[in-house]
Amino acid sequence: MSTVRRRLTEAWGFFQLLLTHRMGVLGLSVFALFAIIALFAPFLHTVDPGKSGVVENILIPPNSQFWLGTDDLARDIWSQVIYGSRISLLIGFLATILTIFVGSLVGLISGFYGGKIEEVLMRITDFFMMLPQLPLMIVLAAVLGPSIWNIVFVVSIVSWPFAARIVRSQVLSLKERAFVEASRCIGASDSFLIFSEIMPNVVPLMFAEAVLIVTEAVYAEAVLSFLGLGDPTTVSWGMMLHFAFESGAMVKAPWWVVPPIVSIVVLILGFTFLGTAVSDVLKPGYKEKRGL
Repeated sequence: MSTVRRRLTEAWGFFQLLLTHRMGVLGLSVFALFAIIALFAPFLHTVDPGKSGVVENILIPPNSQFWLGTDDLARDIWSQVIYGSRISLLIGFLATILTIFVGSLVGLISGFYGGKIEEVLMRITDFFMMLPQLPLMIVLAAVLGPSIWNIVFVVSIVSWPFAARIVRSQVLSLKERAFVEASRCIGASDSFLIFSEIMPNVVPLMFAEAVLIVTEAVYAEAVLSFLGLGDPTTVSWGMMLHFAFESGAMVKAPWWVVPPIVSIVVLILGFTFLGTAVSDVLKPGYKEKRGL
C-alpha cells in the first residue's frame, strides 16, 4: 500500500510541476476543452450529425439555426465537428496505448537481456523505422479497408519502433543501477526486475512519448480520412474534409472546411505544447531552475 501511495504522490507532484509550465497549462487546457466536448457531445449537438436535411438547407452559411452552416447534404457542420472530436481522441488514445505497449515491451526486453535477443528485436525495429511512414500508412489502410480500428493499427505499426528505441536506451542505463543489482543479489526474478524495478522508472519517459504519439495519430487519421481511407460511416474531421473536397465545395463553402481544419490544428498544437512541457519537467534540475 505504501508503494501505491508513493506512486500517487509522485504523480501528483509531477502534475503540480506541469502546472508551473506555461505550455503545460495551455496544453492541458486544450485537452480538457476537447475532452469535455467529446464527453458531452450528445448534449452539445443541435441535430443528428449524420442525418441529411431538406433541399432548402443545402450549403447554407452559418445562421441562428445552423451555427456553422450545413454541407452538401444539409447536415449540420456544428454537430459534425462536435462528434468528430470523439473519433479523433478515440483514435489518438487507442493508437497511443497500443504503440506504447508494444514499444515499451520490446524496449524493456531487448534492453534488459541484451545479446541475441536484443540483436533480433533491434533489427526488426530498424526495419520498421527505415520504412517511409506516410506511404506505408496509405498502403496498409488501403489494403485493410476503411475502418477506425484499421487506422489505429496502421498508426501503431509505424510508431512503435521509436518508442522501443527510447525505452531501450533508458533500460540500458537503469539495469546497471545499484537498486537493480541489490534486487538481483537477493534472488529477484527477471520479470520482477523488469516490471517492478525498471519499468516504474521508465514510465515518465513513456508518458512523454505517449503525448507526442497522440498528435501523430490525430494527424494520421485526418490525412488518411481526407484521402478516402477512413470509415465513411463515422463522423470525423478528416471525413468532413474528404466529403468537402469530393463535392467540390471547398472554395464556395469555407464554413464547411474551416471548422475541422481549425479543430485539428488546435488539438495537435495542444498536445504538442503538452509534450514539450512534459519533456521540460522531466529534465534534471527543472525544479531548481523554477525555484521550487
